[in-house]
Amino acid sequence: MRQPDRPQLALASMIALTFVTGVVDAVGFLGLDRVFTGNMTGNIVILGMGVAGADELPVLGPAVALAGFTAGAFAAGWVLRDRPAGSPASTWDLRVTVLLSVGAAVLLALTVVAVVMENFGTHMQVVIATAIAAVMGQQAMVARKLAVKDMTTVVVTSTLTSLAGETWVRGTSGAIVNRRFSAILVIFLGALAGAALLQIHMAIPLGVAAAGTVVVVITGHLLLREKRVRRPDFAETNRS
Repeated sequence: MRQPDRPQLALASMIALTFVTGVVDAVGFLGLDRVFTGNMTGNIVILGMGVAGADELPVLGPAVALAGFTAGAFAAGWVLRDRPAGSPASTWDLRVTVLLSVGAAVLLALTVVAVVMENFGTHMQVVIATAIAAVMGQQAMVARKLAVKDMTTVVVTSTLTSLAGETWVRGTSGAIVNRRFSAILVIFLGALAGAALLQIHMAIPLGVAAAGTVVVVITGHLLLREKRVRRPDFAETNRS
């Protein structure tokens, strides 16, 4: 049986999670009082302008979402603390599976909440945005540990800088369509899909985000996880 191309599968998984980020950021900004759930740079900018009283921008939502994202990243970092950033991108272990599964479960639970509760007050919007931000913080930390080049899954500013200032400057083969361009395009498409689906019902884009994460978990656990080879015990060795 042909072995899967692990680096390419890892890349595809991170692209899928980048799409998820675009979807939930659209949900957060358009449906949860202008709060970014994955793009924390946007939240910091909104928070700064909100504190200045500009255009009645929210303060509580971005501030709490920042805290949620940080908490999620901290929790994932603690779980993966003995795994150095920059380890081979094709490796995947049970802890990665568990962390992303927890994130998928939270997104699925929020999908159910969105179905049950038709209208959200401001405080409930903040709670939901913060829960999604915590999932994104956890996801970002997992992506950092998996270390797929140019795939942070949550931000594309540095990716765009690298694309324009490095890839295009060199003029190398594949300078137009490559993983950096793909990351930017995919987060755009995720935001596009999230905004379109949000017009139908908030539960739909949240469900899509949960489903996308589940697909990544299954793919990673079955095809990228490091298999431990069982060593024969001493008695079995002697008998042979």
